[in-house]
Amino acid sequence: MLRALTSALRLPSPWRPHEARGCAANPAAANREIQVCALTGPDQGITEILMNRPSARNALGNIFVSELLEALAQLREDRQVRVLIFRSGVKGVFCAGADLKEREQMSEAEVGVFVQRLRGLMNEIAAFPAPTIAAMDGFALGGGLELALACDLRVAAASSAVMGLIETTRGLLPGAGGTQRLPRCLGVALAKELIFTGRRLSGAQAQALGLVNHAVAQNEEGNAAYHRARALAQEILPQAPIAVRLGKVAIDRGTEVDIASGMAIEGICYAQNIPTRDRLEGMAAFREKRPPRFVGE
Repeated sequence: MLRALTSALRLPSPWRPHEARGCAANPAAANREIQVCALTGPDQGITEILMNRPSARNALGNIFVSELLEALAQLREDRQVRVLIFRSGVKGVFCAGADLKEREQMSEAEVGVFVQRLRGLMNEIAAFPAPTIAAMDGFALGGGLELALACDLRVAAASSAVMGLIETTRGLLPGAGGTQRLPRCLGVALAKELIFTGRRLSGAQAQALGLVNHAVAQNEEGNAAYHRARALAQEILPQAPIAVRLGKVAIDRGTEVDIASGMAIEGICYAQNIPTRDRLEGMAAFREKRPPRFVGE
């Protein structure tokens, strides 16, 4: 069992940086529904996924999902990505959930296949090797909240972010992980209440329940949650990237099993960190009373 766990928990190697990630690197990308931006200067290591489908309030349509899966497939192999932020380019909206107009044109079989793709997308977000942060400056409904739940951390505007798994109000069922991730986040009874009622929550209410990590007052530009998410990412940046990634693996895998198995998973992750240059650098920096210079090796 431990041998199988060791194989499953090993970090991918080698990492390969993908081509041109700068915000203005490719003018044609401005027309894409999903845009990738690698920050520079003191924010180097933070990458943003900008959801930009204003005509449908960032609804999860076929093109949107395909482009997001493509971006994640490239970024997960990129060693330069230390934190990934999901944000919206559409003011007042994070993600409005399923594209019901598009889904109306699908057969029952096509609906089943597409929802399976959505579930796979959320699993890809949840399994992303670096920490992920959802910056919710507006509506995050249905699949939009499921996308945020797949992220490690969530930041919301206290009043203008409205979120909920509202599928039951439309004769639907959360199908992209909501019935599984919400109870793991909030507990079974509260998750059932929110799903059964289709209740919508403000960012402040969501923080009170523990659904989001931080709720902030909205600013005039409508991007206060993004700025708080970026500040949170800046706190993560100086930490040893391999240790952070292994910590994510240990938590994600460990919380799905009993405590004894969780301890074994932690031990496997710790063993992978022992031979890294970053661990030696951290010890040297502590001894020499200087900031560490981690390189991710």
